[in-house]
Amino acid sequence: MSTVGWGIVGCGWVARDHLLPGLRSTPGARLVGACDRDAAAARRLAAGDGAVATADLATLLDAPGLDAVYVATPNDAHRPVVAAVAARGVPVLCEKPLAADVADADAIVDACAGGLAGTAFDQRFHPAHRRIAEIVGAGGLGTVTAVRIVYACWLPPDWSPDGSPHHNWRVDPARAGGGALVDLAPHGIDLVGTLLGGDDLDTLDVVLQRRVHAYPVDDGAVLAGRTAGGVVFSGHVAFNTPDALPRRRLEVVGTRAQLVAEDTMGQTAGGRLTLTDAAGVAADVGFDTTTSPFAGQLAAFSAAVAGTAGWPWPLERDLRLHRLLHDAIARASERSR
Repeated sequence: MSTVGWGIVGCGWVARDHLLPGLRSTPGARLVGACDRDAAAARRLAAGDGAVATADLATLLDAPGLDAVYVATPNDAHRPVVAAVAARGVPVLCEKPLAADVADADAIVDACAGGLAGTAFDQRFHPAHRRIAEIVGAGGLGTVTAVRIVYACWLPPDWSPDGSPHHNWRVDPARAGGGALVDLAPHGIDLVGTLLGGDDLDTLDVVLQRRVHAYPVDDGAVLAGRTAGGVVFSGHVAFNTPDALPRRRLEVVGTRAQLVAEDTMGQTAGGRLTLTDAAGVAADVGFDTTTSPFAGQLAAFSAAVAGTAGWPWPLERDLRLHRLLHDAIARASERSR
């Protein structure tokens, strides 16, 4: 196929501000349908692309030229949508985390068995992170010893992307499955193995924080873990850090050099990448500062749909890391009782 036709389910701000611009900038990809229980939101997203707009998932799945579906609904709604798409044999890319809990995530993996499916960890595709993986893979850091990530933002209970107060489902325990930890930490947990050539975390512990915002889930957390190969990981995620503060940093430390990425954790292009060698000499590392992680992700999955490239992240791997995080949350919750 020369062009991959995409459908989007869930037409909120992620789809509007990041997914659709990424899709429009991806050669060989186009929007053929938009679906949301709010039909007006679907119409707004589809406007200008000649795409089907509907509140009915079956109608979207019947859209002419549909080749793949991106699921961008709240976490608790992933399972029925992904299952319906997979039952039609349509490749599906589902927003992270796979689900609000482990049971639904497990069911999603079962539903997608034998088909093309992926978790939408857009941070895998940030050009700076791809460059880090290349340098690590070429041995440029020597023996890697640690990965450290800070990923934080300001997310009050009534946050909305448009500034108008509304119910924020990301701090609803039933819809999201948690707070800052569940929303932000999966990116870092996935990135560890992605940057280290498949050396994933196999141990993880967390400490939860409820310090600033008056909602029933954590507004911050710290993480500590280790990969199967012995690299240690530390992370700090938060919904209680003002956006004007330095709050997005990724470090990969080795015996020969250290890489530091600033302002690359997030949905937008750009940021800065610096390599400091063991003698203390620092230099900027160049990378593509114009391509967004969403555009990179859509291009990669479109290539997998078209059969011109593989998709190297099986859902079973993503499920294992999802379970690793939720097991750590359960232990942290038990300790706090």
